[in-house]
Amino acid sequence: MSSHEDAQFAEFVRATGTQLYRAALLLTADHHLAEDLTQTAYARMFASWRRVSRTENPVAYARTTLLNAFLSHRRLRRSSEVPADAVLAGEHAAPEDDPTTRLDLLAALAALPPHDRAVLVLRYWEDRSVAETARDLGMTETTVRTRSRRALQRLRPLVGADLTERTP
Repeated sequence: MSSHEDAQFAEFVRATGTQLYRAALLLTADHHLAEDLTQTAYARMFASWRRVSRTENPVAYARTTLLNAFLSHRRLRRSSEVPADAVLAGEHAAPEDDPTTRLDLLAALAALPPHDRAVLVLRYWEDRSVAETARDLGMTETTVRTRSRRALQRLRPLVGADLTERTP
């Protein structure tokens, strides 16, 4: 890879790093695993950056790569250990975020099955359409809508009824 392509990739990582890390954190509810998955996604992208940089939307490619890394990690189940401090408040939070809401949401997301969690993160955190989410997850649009509805039904009691009142 040329030095220009290296610089282009480094700029892409700087521009998308926080966004991709936050998506990984929502998927995993573990800062360390989120960092690992983000790094894995960027490593895979770097290996094929020439091709990826010419695509219409490299950010979508990064999200899909992150999602595939997460689902692959969940399938492998290499580690059954769960750190006692799985969710640390405020380390990467924006100042306007309510730490209590973040902790409640992260803990509730961690209680959901991986595919339900992925659907919710893509649909509501990444603000993706049903069609985009279905394409990225290899599901039908009907399945995405059904999983979204059921996952939200399971999520609401876990975070408490006041979540919608605290969010804009």
